[in-house]
Amino acid sequence: MKRLLLLWLVLYSLGGQLAWSQTGNSPYHVNWLRDGAITAGAVGASVIGSLLITNKEKLTEADLAGLSNEDVNGFDRFAAGNYSANAEHTSDYFFYGSFATPFLLLLNDNVRQDAPQVFMLYGQAMSIAGGMYSLTAGLIDRKRPSVYASDAPLDARLHKYGENSFYAGHTSATAAATFFVAKVFHDLNPGSPARPYIWAAAAAVPATVGYLRLRAGKHFLSDNILGYAIGASVGILVPELHKRGSKVSLLPVSSADQDGVALVYTF
Repeated sequence: MKRLLLLWLVLYSLGGQLAWSQTGNSPYHVNWLRDGAITAGAVGASVIGSLLITNKEKLTEADLAGLSNEDVNGFDRFAAGNYSANAEHTSDYFFYGSFATPFLLLLNDNVRQDAPQVFMLYGQAMSIAGGMYSLTAGLIDRKRPSVYASDAPLDARLHKYGENSFYAGHTSATAAATFFVAKVFHDLNPGSPARPYIWAAAAAVPATVGYLRLRAGKHFLSDNILGYAIGASVGILVPELHKRGSKVSLLPVSSADQDGVALVYTF
C-alpha cells in the first residue's frame, strides 16, 4: 500500500504541474480543485484502510488448529489450501508492471497531446481503487486460502495479512491500470484497428494476476472476480465521467432513509 501511495504522489504531482497548461482541446474535462479533493479523499481512505489492516489481530496456531475447509463456501472451497510462493512472486511482476502501462500511451500522438489530463485522471483512478480496497480489507476479515494449507510454512499461514483475502487488491489495481489504458486509447483513437487488441490485453493481464493469486493461495475465486470487476469499473468510469459530452454521469440521490449518488446513463 505504501508503494501505491508513492505511485499516486508521483503521478498526481506530474499531472498537477502539467494541468495548468491544458489547452482546452482535450476530450476530458479536469477541474483541479474538484478532482484534487476527490483524489485527496481517496488517498485518505487508503491511509485509514491501511491503519485498519495494520491493527488487525494476527492469527495464532490455536486459530489454525480449529480450521476446516468445510468452513469455506462451496463456490470457493476448491481453492482452500492453495499455496505457491512462485505464483505469488510471479504475480508481483504483472502487478507492478501494470502501473507503468499508461506511460505506453505516450507513444501515441493522439494521447501525448492530452498527457496532462490523462495522467491526472490516472492518479485519480488508482487512488480510488486503492482507497476502496484498503477500507474493505481493513473492515472485513476473511482468511486467505493459504491459511488452510497444512503443507505451507507456518510463517506463511500466520502472516500478519492472513485475513485480508476479501477482496483481491492485486487483481483490482492491475485491472484499474490496464482498463484505464484501454479506455483512454479507445477515446482518443476512434476507428483505430488496434482498439480490440488493446482491450483484449487489458482484460488478459489482470486475469493472469487473478489466476496467479488464486494459485498462490492469496485469494479465493470470488475475491478475484470482485476485485477484477471493481478495478475494471474504476479504470473505465474515471475517464468516462470526465469525458466531454459523456452519457454517463453521477447524480446525487436523496430519500427519507439515506443520501447517496447514482450512476446514470442518458439515452
